[in-house]
Amino acid sequence: MVKGTPELIAERREEIINACEKLYQTMSFKDITLKEIGNVTSFSRPTIYNYFETKEEIFLALYEREYDRWNADLEAILDGNETMTREQLASAVAASIGKREQLLKLLSMNNYDMESNSRPERLVSFKAAYGKSLRNVRALLDKFCPEMKEEEKQSFLYVFFPFMFGIYPYGEVTDKQRKAMEDAGVDFAYQSVYDITYQCLIRLLGA
Repeated sequence: MVKGTPELIAERREEIINACEKLYQTMSFKDITLKEIGNVTSFSRPTIYNYFETKEEIFLALYEREYDRWNADLEAILDGNETMTREQLASAVAASIGKREQLLKLLSMNNYDMESNSRPERLVSFKAAYGKSLRNVRALLDKFCPEMKEEEKQSFLYVFFPFMFGIYPYGEVTDKQRKAMEDAGVDFAYQSVYDITYQCLIRLLGA
């Protein structure tokens, strides 16, 4: 059992997640180890095991926090507007996605391994944040697109959320990848995360 006040436990968990986030900005998932994470925290690596059993659990917590941040953006759209056209809704949601580069990067990873190497309680906590995003997007459709039929709203959710898994590789392209495309003779028009997301939403909303 982890010892300490709830405040200390929360503070240390947050420090570990922040360390993981910092490393993830310059390193790949496979290259980040618990030792590397421990080197960025104010306490030793063995202490990390009091809060997270695996590297995947830390990434899952980072993943959950990214969904929490996106949920805050979605709720701001929901609460900050009385009415919105479908074009305005598409633009607002696309802008919220455009701010969440790290969420998109995590989405493009192998989620199966991350989830399978985490304890059930960690996975449940993550799924709660994910589920909240589903409810928030559904609430946006209910409020701003009341004329949409139930099956249309369900179809929207089942297309848009899987679509999000592929945004990052198309919207965030390295120079190495661009050069490879050129050398392969692939004529490809690169677009921003916002543009890719907006175009998808416009089509799903029938705007």
